[in-house]
Amino acid sequence: MKNIVVLTGAGISAESGLRTFRDDNGLWEGHDIMEVASPEGWNNNKAKVLEFYNARRQACLKAKPNQAHLKLAELEKSHDVTIITQNVDNLHELAGSSKVIHLHGELFKSQSTKDPNLIYDINGWELKLGDTCEKGSQLRPFIVWFGEAVPKMKEAIEAVEKADALVIVGTSMLVYPAAGLIDYAPEKILKIIIDLKIPYLSSRNNITCIEEKASSGILKMENILKSWNFED
Repeated sequence: MKNIVVLTGAGISAESGLRTFRDDNGLWEGHDIMEVASPEGWNNNKAKVLEFYNARRQACLKAKPNQAHLKLAELEKSHDVTIITQNVDNLHELAGSSKVIHLHGELFKSQSTKDPNLIYDINGWELKLGDTCEKGSQLRPFIVWFGEAVPKMKEAIEAVEKADALVIVGTSMLVYPAAGLIDYAPEKILKIIIDLKIPYLSSRNNITCIEEKASSGILKMENILKSWNFED
């Protein structure tokens, strides 16, 4: 079985009805980014931040995996598939993908503000002021905010370095460090980019661009994988 690594962004979840965080005007659903996605925003107004992510959870609970999520899960029947996602929703898991690396955190988990190693599942949609960890500190969303380290980056890099093919789906390739993952892919492997608006990348070898939405693009990706001459 070949190692297929798939990097996914907001575009794949958009087909499930989840709005992309960043709008054209640079706001996240009417919020200044730094107000709801930074340590400073959290310190300034914890209630606002909690309310923002509570609304995201409510929306996510109504969403279902779309054909793109399901096809990627199905790909595990013929390949060793690792999903690296920039999304904080759980749609890949709901679709059945078994190896998912969440670069930017997980919406349905909370984290101690005193001990970052204390992470808890959130049942339902609400995380409130006064919800505390076992050490008595307020719980925060388990989200990697701007200015914070990306703990899963090392794991993601190691996966890409071992890939026999890299597929990039529904991402602008503008958010770092995730966008830099392509630089760790072996030069000769197959690279496929699927997006309605193909992001600009400098000249690279073996890149196939599919300018379509995720669901239809992944159907074409399957055919490319079947015909690709993987090196042993």
